Amino acid sequence: MNWKQWAASKRLKPGDGRALQRFRWWQLPLRSLFWLRLPGAGGHARVHAVDVRHWSRLDSGRIRAHLFLDGRHVAESKLPAAFPVEGGVIEVAMSNYGIRRCHYRPLGGQSRQLTPDPASAEGRRARLAARRPGLSRAIGVGSVLLLVIGVGLNLLQLAEPVSRIPPVVQRVGTFESPVHLPVWLNLALGVMAVLASMERALRLRYSSLLDMAGH
Repeated sequence: MNWKQWAASKRLKPGDGRALQRFRWWQLPLRSLFWLRLPGAGGHARVHAVDVRHWSRLDSGRIRAHLFLDGRHVAESKLPAAFPVEGGVIEVAMSNYGIRRCHYRPLGGQSRQLTPDPASAEGRRARLAARRPGLSRAIGVGSVLLLVIGVGLNLLQLAEPVSRIPPVVQRVGTFESPVHLPVWLNLALGVMAVLASMERALRLRYSSLLDMAGH
């Protein structure tokens, strides 16, 4: 057992056996629900569900993932979570904008993403990708472009004041940014970067470089 697995096991707590609640439309901005069907003993399929209530997403220490087996609560964990299941583990992680990872990693083989509940925001985004793949790709490309622009402009504007620090001046000289945006435009770009990161989170896409632009 490596250090990450040991830490995840310490966050794991037994469930209380309660029934899984059906996803309601008004829970769209507050809840994520994913499904996984695995073969069980005697050839009978076992249905796993991962339920995350993330209204406290700005404080990840308060968010917990809950594991249900055949509709009953069997375990919970602070994030990032790793739930041992038949033949592998379900891994759950979150960013400030939504679910970052919800995958089943078998003991041998390639990990795969769990299926989002059709009523959830992630499920609705997946349905758009299935029904309108062209539009879905355009939205995805737009999200990446917004984040790339945000990262580039932030770096350019940050480089100028950093280059005026005396030790930096002595080593590399000063840098004058060719871009000086008004406050309102910086704010608008920040809002668009947040929306782009939220859109990517609905597809469980995350880049430690790009998606930091929405912070």
